[in-house]
Amino acid sequence: MDAIRIDVISVIPGFFDSPLSNGLLNIARKKNHAEIYIHNLHDYGLGRYKQVDDSPYGGGAGMVLRPEPVFACIEALQAEREYDEVIFLTPDGVLFEQAMANRLSMMRHLIILCGHYKAIDERIRQNLVTMEISIGDVVVSGGEIPALLLMDALVRVIPGVLGDSESALTDSFQAGILDSAYYTRPAEFRGMKVPEVLLSGHHGKIEQWCQENALERTRQRRPDLLDRVELEGYKKK
Repeated sequence: MDAIRIDVISVIPGFFDSPLSNGLLNIARKKNHAEIYIHNLHDYGLGRYKQVDDSPYGGGAGMVLRPEPVFACIEALQAEREYDEVIFLTPDGVLFEQAMANRLSMMRHLIILCGHYKAIDERIRQNLVTMEISIGDVVVSGGEIPALLLMDALVRVIPGVLGDSESALTDSFQAGILDSAYYTRPAEFRGMKVPEVLLSGHHGKIEQWCQENALERTRQRRPDLLDRVELEGYKKK
């Protein structure tokens, strides 16, 4: 299976240096499961100072990314290969969820456009962007942090990236609900004991406990998930 290629467009490309050199994204690259390229939007900027932003028409605070540099960068990339999606990270996009990460992980070529300043020119969204994603009801200083979150969630489900491939399949949200509680040694710590069933070695009972615990945690912490997900192998109570 060919490695997924992700091209990230940013006005602060150095932001990605450490994350791409450490942790899971670095592992995915070293194992040739992912190719990640960071493009400096200022390379396509205008004039002597490589300008990429300007004040908004109609007035108001903040700056807006100009269309010329973004069009030039994305069109240069698209001239080299066909992309499955051109993703823009924005608070008014579709909420990023595990199912979306799973779907994107199976694609071959992605562009991620990181916004910055106040906004981007609407013509970019109307003509270049094919997918708009939000990481939640929160505003951050730019699209770089959401881009890292998206890439991490995406590459970790690619077979072969994690040392234990089953680990990703048992994470929260993979079955549509939260994961169960976990314990490790010692079996008793400061009077707090691990549930006996987890020490029993009875795989059937352990699996049942994990399912029931996951469902109860979801009911307590994220009941909204139970209203909008089809529970496979679980029973609503």
